Amino acid sequence: MDTKDILKKVRKIEIKTRRLSNHIFSGEYHSSFKGRGMTFSEVRQYQFGDDVRAIDWNVTARYNEPYIKVFEEERELTMMLMVDISGSESFGTKNEFKKDIVTEIAATMAFSATQNNDKIGLILFSDQVELFIPPKKGKSHVLRIIRELIEFQPKSRKTDVGQALKFLSGVLKKRAIVFLISDFMAMPDYEHTLKIASKKHDITGVRVYDIREEEMPNIGLVNMLDAETGQSMLVNTGSKSVRTQYSAYYQERLKYFKETFSRCGAGAFSTRVDESYVTKLLGYFKSR
Repeated sequence: MDTKDILKKVRKIEIKTRRLSNHIFSGEYHSSFKGRGMTFSEVRQYQFGDDVRAIDWNVTARYNEPYIKVFEEERELTMMLMVDISGSESFGTKNEFKKDIVTEIAATMAFSATQNNDKIGLILFSDQVELFIPPKKGKSHVLRIIRELIEFQPKSRKTDVGQALKFLSGVLKKRAIVFLISDFMAMPDYEHTLKIASKKHDITGVRVYDIREEEMPNIGLVNMLDAETGQSMLVNTGSKSVRTQYSAYYQERLKYFKETFSRCGAGAFSTRVDESYVTKLLGYFKSR
């Protein structure tokens, strides 16, 4: 894809996602995430009805009467987009690949954050962190993020969600709103790093999948390619045991995704390539 084609695609995504973020998501995004970050403002005397959990015991002991800590909402938030760019994201059996929907979701969230005057950063990962763009404000910054989502070529085609989360915990000191976008078909071994990252950040897992990943169709002998390893093999999809094994493999990873994010106190939702991610995003925001 040459520069002209890339710029044309960036512009197309900008027009579509900016309209969505301006008219639909900006208000929902702000109401869902405002007040997540709180900064200390002052100490004042306790008044009837105040939350006892806010009592400052040191000041209370010093003056021999109850005082509470007063916090104020941080108006400026930081959004970090963590995007899986491994080989499996190039899969799709309908009109679009998973990576196309992933790019649109990330762009929509970025423009929604811009409407709220927030900073936006980007982490592109495979089984390693391929690219890190520190959080920053502005339209030109968002357009750079979209351009990287479209044209960046990863060094590896494999996936390691845990490695990306470990990097996040090390590089971001301030609390952030994090959208981790992937198909989550990687090895189920990221619970520990997600638990650590979730204590510090407000994390949402967005699972993007294709209808053909849910179950293997019965279409006889098929030469299949593993997008992440590059290995190909002849698979007998007519075999019931083969289809059952694949279904068990898929359900294991789906169950791990749902249960792990729930146990770690992180948000999560799934959207299929041929479904409306707009409906799914709105539903998720309203459920918070």
